[in-house]
Amino acid sequence: MPQMTFARAINSGLRKSLENDPKVILMGEDIGALGGVFRVTDGLQKDFGKHRVVDTPLAESGIMGTAVGLAYRGYRPVVEIQFDGFIYPAFDQIVSQVAKMHYRTQGAVKMPITIRVPFGGGIGSPEHHSESPEAYFTHTSGLRVISVSNPQDAYTMIQQAIVSDDPVLYFEPKRRYHDKGEVDESIDLNTALSMERARVVTAGKDVTLVAYGPLVKTARDAALAAADEGISVEVIDLRSLAPLDFATLEASVCKTGRLVITHEAAQSGGLGAEVAASITERCFYHLEAAPVRVTGFDVPYPYSKLEMHHLPGLDRILDGVDRALGRPNSLSGLEG
Repeated sequence: MPQMTFARAINSGLRKSLENDPKVILMGEDIGALGGVFRVTDGLQKDFGKHRVVDTPLAESGIMGTAVGLAYRGYRPVVEIQFDGFIYPAFDQIVSQVAKMHYRTQGAVKMPITIRVPFGGGIGSPEHHSESPEAYFTHTSGLRVISVSNPQDAYTMIQQAIVSDDPVLYFEPKRRYHDKGEVDESIDLNTALSMERARVVTAGKDVTLVAYGPLVKTARDAALAAADEGISVEVIDLRSLAPLDFATLEASVCKTGRLVITHEAAQSGGLGAEVAASITERCFYHLEAAPVRVTGFDVPYPYSKLEMHHLPGLDRILDGVDRALGRPNSLSGLEG
């Protein structure tokens, strides 16, 4: 199978969707001739035309409002939000219209809109360019929320999102755009792992470590480091943030008895809290210790020189594993 960067895999998935369905339209700021600020849509306007790959004004609320109208008329718009922190002007359209139109019309109107959101930190940018806003949308009924962590999922799940009749927020970790991996472009979407399912990245028996998006790679590295000390860590990539695949999570935690959740977003009200609470309710008699969260801190995103202290890294995740195991550690006074 060919090796692709994360960004190229998304580009290839978008290309396949444009080829397969003339109702698919890409919309966003600078996605045409420029190919997007991260070059994810490079070459698509040249090959499919300005009527299929549309450069929009700098107005997220207008972009989303237009997407709602297009979906109402039977199109499948794919909207790019240039940076995660730019999504807030479109928040009303997403939570008040996109999420509710299907329910409000008793199923008569579908909203097959895919909203691509480059998210997370680690690229040396300030706030508004390094946000993790996923919890706002996982809280909103009517939206599917997914996050990809590798090139194969990036390629497959963008197509699954586009063919879905439900609105999907597709969170792509911008600091992984240049990571490479094998991509099977011949994969059948009908037989591929559903975008609603989590994936066991590495099997283990002592601790379940749950991550998504940019931190799946870090979690995998933590599992390798823990193995050097004789600790067997099972890493799970959530993939779907709403709905959550509790069957996979329960099976793992019932086996290991311990749970660590990590994400870049702040701890308070974050997705880790939902996972921890739900697994405690479902697996209470199997848990050997309280679930542990390893997250970003409850502060505005810091300046670039400080962001690596803010983002969960290898040491902080390993500290979380130690806490779940009741082992002594040097970082136990840290929040998150």
